[in-house]
Amino acid sequence: MVFSSLIFLFLFLPMALVCYYAAGRRLRNAVLLAFSWAFYFWGSAEVLGILIVSTLTDYLIGLEIDGAKDRRGAKRWAAFSIIVNLAFLAYFKYANFFVGELSGVLSLFGGGPLPWAEVLLPTGISFFTFHKITYIVDIYRGTKKAFRSFVDFALYIAFFPQLIAGPIVRFHEIADQITGRRENTGDFYTGVVRFLWGLVKKVLIADACGEIADAVFALSPMHLDTKSAWLGVFSYAMQIYFDFSAYADMAVGLGLMFGFKLPENFRRPYSALSITDFWRRWHITLSNFFRDYLYIPLGGNKAGTQRAYFNLLVVFTLCGLWHGANWTFLAWGLYHGGLLIFERVAGIRRVEPGRGEAVRRAATFVLVLIGWALFRSGSIGEAALFIRAMFVPSNLPVPIEVSLALNARNVVLLALSSIVLFLPREWSGYRIFDERRPAVSLALTVGLFILALYSFSFIAGGSFNPFIYFRF
Repeated sequence: MVFSSLIFLFLFLPMALVCYYAAGRRLRNAVLLAFSWAFYFWGSAEVLGILIVSTLTDYLIGLEIDGAKDRRGAKRWAAFSIIVNLAFLAYFKYANFFVGELSGVLSLFGGGPLPWAEVLLPTGISFFTFHKITYIVDIYRGTKKAFRSFVDFALYIAFFPQLIAGPIVRFHEIADQITGRRENTGDFYTGVVRFLWGLVKKVLIADACGEIADAVFALSPMHLDTKSAWLGVFSYAMQIYFDFSAYADMAVGLGLMFGFKLPENFRRPYSALSITDFWRRWHITLSNFFRDYLYIPLGGNKAGTQRAYFNLLVVFTLCGLWHGANWTFLAWGLYHGGLLIFERVAGIRRVEPGRGEAVRRAATFVLVLIGWALFRSGSIGEAALFIRAMFVPSNLPVPIEVSLALNARNVVLLALSSIVLFLPREWSGYRIFDERRPAVSLALTVGLFILALYSFSFIAGGSFNPFIYFRF
């Protein structure tokens, strides 16, 4: 089930809200957990048991860590949980890839493919695995106490607004909200507006940009020229940003409807002045997770310059692999890690807005686009040919597939999406609804509801795609 579907918008969400607010305060977490498991069951019924059993396992381990009489015992339990969680993640996410690669190597020497039944990837496993790790680590560090209630812990893991694609909410950020939040009409209204803002971004802008990007990236190398390559990678950059930030908007909005304040995941990333600045603005909760639970424990930048560079490469190697089982994701991670190291060596990672800002923004965006070409391509070979087409001038007739995608609606929405490249660095779109003048606020809200109704018409016609980050 996805947020931009009729079943969610007009059945699941209204039922969840009615049942949640009709229940007594003591039962609300249980009601929300039941709906969260139902949400997961709808799209991944065959692996719901994995989610529940693994949740129960970490709940019991958390109690053991919290009640351990000595630090050594707590450390053993924490290490056991982390190893098991990462092992499950590796198995479900990468087993098919590695077996396929090994079979390919064997075939070069006359061997046959390995007998293998393809492993089904549990939806959202990358996200709920990281949530369980933050729970265990925060308890081990003494940052928070373990939940005594299984319902409270299971809700932290399975809370449906952020279960499938984040944001990655560290346990210490939300523990008190799970046990002691207070809902109010102001937050509920803000949540509805934020949710609809995300819905419009997803259905109208992200999906339109995606049609163009898909048409270009589906071209064979012999039909790909320089203008098509730049059009395709730019469209994909807009698609992935509006798609993923739309999901984040909708998740934050849904959280507010139930009294939760989830962390922000994006802060105008395409206005970054460096790659370092980009990663402070793109998928912020993932960056924070790797910083606090990997980079700093490895020694961060306190163990010397060379060790800091090594730690960055480790972090971004794993960041690339986290996104999926493909060499392109690994290359994308190493590419960004290498750029971060270069900025440190060259002394250009510090952000100082002012003179030359436009040039730095443009240069950073081009570097990000090259990375997106790697990220979106199906293989390293395809990525190399695509990037070559970007920078080795060529001019071919526009293929019919791309021409069809470049209809008036898609072109207008792609042009509209490009406005994010020119807006002030700290400007946030949804903040326009905080307008204090009643007449202006009313007009903006009415306009948003009209756009939402327009989005519903596209959804009803079946013209929407799943969120990109559902695959990760």
